[in-house]
Amino acid sequence: MQIDSINFRKTSAFRPVNTFSHLRLSEGTSLTAVLACLDELRQREPALRFLCTLDDLNQCCYTHMHASQDDRLYLSSADVDFDDPLAVHAYEAQQLNHVQAQLDNPELRQSWDEVVGTLPTGEEDVDALISMNQTPEKLLAHDAVVYVQRVHVPRDDLAIAGLANGYFSCDWDVFQNHAVIRHLESVHGYRFFGIGASWLGFVRDQPPDAMQAQRLVNDLTALYAADDTAAVAQAWSALAYVLTERHTLLLGYTENYAE
Repeated sequence: MQIDSINFRKTSAFRPVNTFSHLRLSEGTSLTAVLACLDELRQREPALRFLCTLDDLNQCCYTHMHASQDDRLYLSSADVDFDDPLAVHAYEAQQLNHVQAQLDNPELRQSWDEVVGTLPTGEEDVDALISMNQTPEKLLAHDAVVYVQRVHVPRDDLAIAGLANGYFSCDWDVFQNHAVIRHLESVHGYRFFGIGASWLGFVRDQPPDAMQAQRLVNDLTALYAADDTAAVAQAWSALAYVLTERHTLLLGYTENYAE
């Protein structure tokens, strides 16, 4: 895997996500290698959070741009000199602080119960969850390039402020994604590590045992509110088994994540 360092003060041969982009991973990236890189960074700088891009980088950046214009998150850039990297970084740091403050604002914060059942889900979507969690390398196949964001936030759940996403009306928005992230961490022990155009990435220290996996799938069954059919029930059971063999968890957050 090729690892290129990024310094927003210097002109780069490629286009980073923003001034929080710290590394560019390419040439044979695998999720295992990406997670190993993130672990090394976390050990080196434990006060910071490191968040990686996942599926469909260009679309992820596009929806991030629009998600940041949500009235609850918007911060005007009218006075920013975009030809000055330091000015851009100062603005993005201010924006980061604003987004994380809004996510922690009790008047805006979403709860898990408020998100449950809000994403239309069918049998093909549950099958997609199984497929992606069974073969997580598919998540990086579209781009073969991953950007690692170095984010100055105090908690793992707030790392989403470094690449806030969730834009289209039928998708989970930034606040709903944050609710899911908080719940999976506090109840199931999964730490948020990445976001793409349609998927969220989580990791835990060890794969869940059968009972833990079943409790997680029970929550996911309620969250996605898929059709109550024998085929769907069988699919959820299959996902529980898959998760006992993985320390990662990948969840779709858009209407078309199965695609």
